[in-house]
Parts: sequence; C-alpha cells; structure tokens
Amino acid sequence: MEQLKHTALTNYHIELGAKMQPFAGFYMPVEYSGVKDEHKAVRKGVGVFDVSHMGEFWVKGPKAFDLLQKVTTNDVSALYDGKVQYTCMPNGKGGIVDDLLIYRFNEETYMLVVNGANIEKDWKWIAQHAFEMGMEEGKELYDASGEISLIAVQGPLAMKTVNKLTEEPVEEMKFYTFKKMKVAGIEDAIFSVTGYTGSGGCEIYVENKDAPALWEAVFEAGREFGIKPAGLAARDTLRLEKGLCLYGNDIDETTSPIEARLGWITKFTDNNDFIDRDLLYKQKTGGVERRLVGFVMEEKGIPRKDYDIVNENGEKIGRVTSGTMSPMMNVGIGMGYVKTGYSTADTEIFIVIRNRSLKARVVKMPIYKE
Repeated sequence: MEQLKHTALTNYHIELGAKMQPFAGFYMPVEYSGVKDEHKAVRKGVGVFDVSHMGEFWVKGPKAFDLLQKVTTNDVSALYDGKVQYTCMPNGKGGIVDDLLIYRFNEETYMLVVNGANIEKDWKWIAQHAFEMGMEEGKELYDASGEISLIAVQGPLAMKTVNKLTEEPVEEMKFYTFKKMKVAGIEDAIFSVTGYTGSGGCEIYVENKDAPALWEAVFEAGREFGIKPAGLAARDTLRLEKGLCLYGNDIDETTSPIEARLGWITKFTDNNDFIDRDLLYKQKTGGVERRLVGFVMEEKGIPRKDYDIVNENGEKIGRVTSGTMSPMMNVGIGMGYVKTGYSTADTEIFIVIRNRSLKARVVKMPIYKE
C-alpha cells in the first residue's frame, strides 16, 4: 500500500481533533466540529481549508501560450498579467482529463492548478504535448506540487480577515485575479481571489516551510470573526450547493464539457485550435443526448452518487453524480446527468432511493441562492 503524503499542516489538523482520512494520496482532514457547523461558518462568516493536496505546474517560455491554447478549452489569449482562468483539458475523445485554473504571471509564465487526485495523469498529458512542441521538462515545464502549500480562506468575512495580514487593500481585488505580495510577513506569497465555495474569499499559495506561520496568522486575524477550520466534507457540500463540478463525480474522462454545462469555458474563438474543438463544436451546435442538471428533492430523501434517475413512468433517464443534504436548505440536493428532454428548470424527475422513486425538481444553478 502506498504511503500517504502529509501536508505541511497535518499536525495542526490532528491537534484540532480533525477526523482524518486518505484523499488523493494524502492524509487529509474531512471534518472538525461537524460538516453543518463548518459549512455554516463559511456561508455566514469565515472558514479555512488546507487544500495543499492540489497540484501546481509551471509552464514557461516562448511556447507556453501555444501549449496552453492547445490543451485547454478556454481562450488563453483573454488572460492578462494577474488574471486567473477556469478551464478544462479535453482528452482527444470528447471527455475531460481534468478541470483546472490557469494563472498568468506574464506572456511566458503561467501556473496551472490541478486536482490533487489527477496530478500524475495531468502531468503526463501536458508533458506529452509539450515534448511534441520541443519544450523541456524541468526548464519550461516544472511540477512544483510537492513544494507548495495552499490555504483557502472562504466566506463573507474572509477578505476582512486576510486584509489584516497584507499591506495592500485586498478587499478591493476583483474575483479571479491574483497578486504576488507579502502576506503575514511571508514574501512572495501568491494571493488569489478565487475559491470553491461560492461565498467569496481567497486562496494563498506559499512554500511549505511558510505554511505553519500563515495558518497561525490567519486564525489569529480571524478570531474576532469566529473563524473555524473546515474539512473536505464541508468543501464538498459548499460546492454542491453552488452547482460547482467535482472531478471524478460530475465530470470525468467520459463526460464532455458541453454535456457538463461548461460551454462557457469552451471558446470557439479564432486562433483557439484546442484538442477536440471540432467534436465539441458539433455538440454545441447539434446538441447532446444528456445534460448535467442540478435538482432539489421534493420528497424526503438524500440522493447519493450513482443513484438512478427515472421519469414518472419509472424509465431510467440518468444517474446522480453528486448528492447531499443541504445544510442551508435542509433538503436533499444533487447533480446528475439526464436525457436532454428532462434538463430544463422545473422539470419533474424521480430519484431512486432504497427502491423508492422519490420526486425531485430540476433547478437552475446555483442550487442554493443566497
């Protein structure tokens, strides 16, 4: 059995009494005070996640732009220095290798942030295309995943918290932008106004050696706001309420970005000749047989991954990809793929839970609206 990796903050999680579990090859905190408590802290105040399991790749040099324009669906030419872009990598068969973030530092320097469970797979995929273009590993393509720690400070009071730790007024920064700056006395931290909760906040990248100091400073700064540590379980319920895809559940090698309602990150602009462009364009213009939808239970029950979705006649029309009990709405919610005819808002569908077909309703994303 492979040895689990520890983040630079593992000891803090254990001291805080976190329930620890293997995740993406790491020993990670799943919950501390309870999913509901952590979830509500982020929605109403401020919570902190250790997401150091995420992967970071540097792509540099004169061919960096061309490589990224080829392997990702969004239009990299829309980026400017200090801008972040959400995108995905098609796999050559219409599916998705991974969804990721691209950070542009300058026209020849980019950082990619990929899912922790996909680091090895993503690296091989990107490297294969980079080598075909004559790029060099270690120089123009560099995997920094093992060197970087990442803390996500999320919630409506997150920016007030971290503003105490910076010399620049970060509360004025726009969503999906970043800066290199001093944070909590740590030089050259990457401060990014992004997140995976839908409640605002930031993510801060530092070298592993600086992670403990950053963690302690953030908690000190947030004490007056009732700051709480939050685990992967709350991260999952938060993103699901906002209809954000989780790789391995809602998107994978068999789902296309068009089916997954990620057409908004699939840009058929001039000079954006990405992998699978023609195939995905056909899907966008000609339609697809299934679509990812969000839904809310109208009868009591909690939907779970891989539960069948049926119509009123009991015919299978799809399957659940993510489901939970919403801490904010107190009802079962989920996402899943259904035949396109059942994908419009307010369509009645049924989720098969313990051999019973329970009524649900398709809703517009986000599922939870504040």
